[in-house]
Amino acid sequence: MARTDAERQTRAMWIVTVGNGDWPARPGLPASVQQAQYRALLDMAVRRNLNTVYVQVRPTADAFYPSPYEPWSRYLTGKQGRDPGYDPLKFLVDEAHKRGLEFHAWFNPYRVSTGPSRKALAPGNPARLHPDWVYRYGDALWYDPGLPQVRDLVSKVVLDVVRKYDIDGVHFDDYFYPYPLPGEEFPDKAAFKKYGAGFKSVADWRRHNVDVLVQGLSTGIHQAKPWVRFGISPFGVWRNKSEDSNGSATHALQSYDDIYADTRKWIKNGWIDYVVPQLYWPIGYPPADYRTLVAWWARQVAGTRVQLIIGQAGYQIGHGGPWNATAEMSRHLAIDAKHPEVTGEAIFSATDLRQDRRGFASRLFRDHFGRPAIAPASPRTAGGPPSAPTRLAAKDRRVNWKGSGAMAYAVYRSPAKGPACTSPDPHELLTVVPGQTTQITDHTAKSGHVYTYYVTALDGQHRESPPTRGAHMTTEGG
Repeated sequence: MARTDAERQTRAMWIVTVGNGDWPARPGLPASVQQAQYRALLDMAVRRNLNTVYVQVRPTADAFYPSPYEPWSRYLTGKQGRDPGYDPLKFLVDEAHKRGLEFHAWFNPYRVSTGPSRKALAPGNPARLHPDWVYRYGDALWYDPGLPQVRDLVSKVVLDVVRKYDIDGVHFDDYFYPYPLPGEEFPDKAAFKKYGAGFKSVADWRRHNVDVLVQGLSTGIHQAKPWVRFGISPFGVWRNKSEDSNGSATHALQSYDDIYADTRKWIKNGWIDYVVPQLYWPIGYPPADYRTLVAWWARQVAGTRVQLIIGQAGYQIGHGGPWNATAEMSRHLAIDAKHPEVTGEAIFSATDLRQDRRGFASRLFRDHFGRPAIAPASPRTAGGPPSAPTRLAAKDRRVNWKGSGAMAYAVYRSPAKGPACTSPDPHELLTVVPGQTTQITDHTAKSGHVYTYYVTALDGQHRESPPTRGAHMTTEGG
């Protein structure tokens, strides 16, 4: 029997490219070095039993792929618009899929530059060709979300990638309107005057602008490829209960009021397939207690088809207070396990997992990620499961089968022989291997023990076949 979605789990990590945060280590590296660094990050994800990566492919209105709309990213070559000599996105997707990892293309919709200089933009950058679309706010440049031309550009950029690449998801983070700066108003008065008729306030109009983009992209993505998921990772507080009875018992910045992102509405309307609230606070933190917020987000997705994945602050570990405790994040996941609505975890970010400060990543692996997990199936995908593999055999720690053309295969191991046609226990998943693999060696099999192995097929949307018939072969790990 296939695993049910309730028994599945997303285990993700973010791979940051803005500022060369995670990858590439610095701009201007040879393609071979960039590729080796990325492979190393993916191999680490596999060792930690993760199954998903969110990779930033448009960090600042630029591209990690040949785009008809925007210039090459300077984080690849050191100069915006300079061709790196290969298609990084195709490489990124292919390498993830070779390892059985989901690949979600991460876009920042409105950030143009992390610096204030327009001269640093490539000559053909739309932000340079249309300076009236762009504002300086603080020390950064931002597109105006209130302009239809901007929303059209963002939609074209995203849908171009959806159509051309074999991605599993489109991912946005928390940056919509920029976070407010003390004493500085986002300079969109002219746009509001032109486009804001009928709205009671600038705030309502700004939320509408973001809603229009989110709803439109949801429709466009799923029309192009129904199986591609659309997910957003918002700031962890929607609204405080003191402002709205539907809000959480917190006292923090509010995404609804401060960055004009009505994340609760997107969930209730089914515009997104998954939500990854950034719950980057420790347990017991008075303004925004982790335990309180997990329960609040669980209530928001209850009864919907929206998957809840909790964003975890790997970058906080070792930086004071509760974050100095190796077990803090492990405790977070223990809390999450008490809420059936929580179907995944995402760690920010890859470098923090690699560094494993204070052993937090090792602790997560030991406490929660000791076995691999299959990601949930796309809720919008129609059709039946793939064909099961055949001719399963097991001997001397080697397990092999005849492939069925699947995207991947899941291998289960039971500690003793079971009756014919018994379904594998989901908690006995041994490994998930790419579709080109039809044999494994079980190095964990213990001498003198007898096991039963099962193999199922997984398609690109994680639909799972029944176990191979006649799969009840046994092997001694001697």
